[in-house]
Amino acid sequence: MVALFHQGDRFHTHFRRLIVESPEPIRMHTTWPCIVEASHLLGPRHRLALLKWVGHGAVQVFPFDAPDVLEMCMWMEQYTQQPRTEMDLADGSLYWLAYESGVTQILTTDVRDFSRYRLPDGRGFEIL
Repeated sequence: MVALFHQGDRFHTHFRRLIVESPEPIRMHTTWPCIVEASHLLGPRHRLALLKWVGHGAVQVFPFDAPDVLEMCMWMEQYTQQPRTEMDLADGSLYWLAYESGVTQILTTDVRDFSRYRLPDGRGFEIL
């Protein structure tokens, strides 16, 4: 979301093309931790554009309940135990989203982490 809303980001054109020039509308899903992280990383003008985009329903925000955080913690611990790596809450929530929904296509610049994450059934993420 940072790359999509910050025109100076080196991945901005790539993600904009994926979304705008897609032959079929892309249904995007995210979680609140990802929106919070993106809004923190963006400046005020871009932050407001992101939040208005979310508010207008351009992306479906998957809610989760407190017990779901325990599952996220389990995966975060698993992936944080590996050398020089850490799964943060935003990544954990996207992992949870993929686990719950079955959607494994992801728009991310975090290729290193999402290339190594595997769902319990062994499926990996398809990075777009």
